[in-house]
Amino acid sequence: MKAWSAALAAELGDWPHVVQKSFFGFTALYRDKTMFGLLPRTRSIFKGNAVALRFHDPNPATRTRLEKESRIAAFDKGNMRWFSFELSCDADLHDALDYLGLAYEAAKSGKRARSAKN
Repeated sequence: MKAWSAALAAELGDWPHVVQKSFFGFTALYRDKTMFGLLPRTRSIFKGNAVALRFHDPNPATRTRLEKESRIAAFDKGNMRWFSFELSCDADLHDALDYLGLAYEAAKSGKRARSAKN
């Protein structure tokens, strides 16, 4: 997971307005001042091979997409804000980046994600 997190952090470091900060054993991902994700460094997010995504009030298309994805679990269930995405192989990095991209776009407005595919 450390290698996957490092690869994701390197890719995300090239995205506009992304700031990475150390955060209690994680690398916190911010778009300007809005946190949109967490990558594990020395701690894990419920499962040892997961990244966290943050959506404040996801739009219906994004919510449906998140609910249909078997690798995603909500861990702020009452508010549906935080989700974990579980990786099991190198090929999952592409999908992790896709979901981090949705969270990044949602962080642009600070509230809602743009319409999601699928």
